[in-house]
Amino acid sequence: MKKRTGKVKKLSKRNLILITAAALFFIYGLVTIFAGLPSPGKLGSDEFPVSTKILDRNGELLYEIYTDQNRTPIAISDLPEYVTEATIAIEDKNFYKHHGFAWEGITRAILNTIFRQKLQGGSTITQQLVKTTLLTPERTLRRKIREALLAMATEIRYSKDEILELYLNHVPYGGTAYGIEQAAHTYFDKNAKDLSLAEAALLAGLPQAPTRYSPFGVNPEAAETRQTQVLQRMVEDKYITQEEYQQAVDEPLTFAPQTNNIRAPHFSLYIKQLLVDKYGEALVEKGGLRVTTSLDLNLQEFAQDAVATEVAKLNKANVSNGAALITKPRTGEILAMVGSKDYFDLSIDGNVSSRSTMPPVWAQAIPPQPCFWTSRFVFPSPASPATVRETTTANSTARSSCALPWATRLTFRR
Repeated sequence: MKKRTGKVKKLSKRNLILITAAALFFIYGLVTIFAGLPSPGKLGSDEFPVSTKILDRNGELLYEIYTDQNRTPIAISDLPEYVTEATIAIEDKNFYKHHGFAWEGITRAILNTIFRQKLQGGSTITQQLVKTTLLTPERTLRRKIREALLAMATEIRYSKDEILELYLNHVPYGGTAYGIEQAAHTYFDKNAKDLSLAEAALLAGLPQAPTRYSPFGVNPEAAETRQTQVLQRMVEDKYITQEEYQQAVDEPLTFAPQTNNIRAPHFSLYIKQLLVDKYGEALVEKGGLRVTTSLDLNLQEFAQDAVATEVAKLNKANVSNGAALITKPRTGEILAMVGSKDYFDLSIDGNVSSRSTMPPVWAQAIPPQPCFWTSRFVFPSPASPATVRETTTANSTARSSCALPWATRLTFRR
């Protein structure tokens, strides 16, 4: 009897050790999962980068400044219903029914991780939102559990419509386009509120695999197939009729040309530098500033055409470039600034600083001289009397002493 009691005590002690070890392991696992877990409150903050817009005097967009994410927020109330319905149909048909995550998705992810060593499993819109904005992209079971926990916390903090709006403003649609508004401009050169059903369906299909489904990619047919899939889901979920489906499938899509999205480049980049000098690079690239300038885009385009025309006329005289600056003398406002015939043509040094348009102005301050030496000399100035400039000809060739007209002639002999 005593021996039996001793065995029971030994067994109980062993079980206690095992239970304690399991409990400690479980607690350690929870601590590991919860450690450093971000707050869902960050989703509604202004910490996420928003593009800065530089506009002309009439509100025409000249240039958008951003780092790696070009984003323009939009309220869900400003979108057509079929824009949100297309996203729900293809990404999360039970969005308005679940509480942040789908149990079957988590279960499938766990089973696939255990038996196949590969993490799989569908994510809800809420999970995709927290994954995109709050978590790192590694594919591990730990991150999947953190994702589910954050999704539940997000559902408690925000309404469904708020979550959907956050999703539509944060997910990537390909390249630097983040959010539905920027995607509409990138692919169709229009505001998201003006998207057709066919266009909305194509955009709704992009977030799952933006590169694979991009109409600008190597396989544009994949974009068309994906668009059709979105429309079929919308029919199945009774968001649209069969007739509306057919009209959308038959609608020819006109995509925005893929060009350099900067107008009046010398002026726009000059303004950008002024902003960076005053406010700092971080605020300019991520702060969502809206900057109205003095430039008149109509006058700018006229000046650009005039420079191109006059340079073409002087081609036989070995003139390959030109510049123009139009100002309001009374106020000092810059109305047009053309730094070169073509900013993007490196063969003519098109992107040389716009300051190259200023020599005719400040040259009036130089006292008349028969010649200049290719060495340093001083231009006295009330603002900076000790300014020293190193001078050479434009082709960087030292010419020693020579008359100014001859130096100018040598400068343009290439």
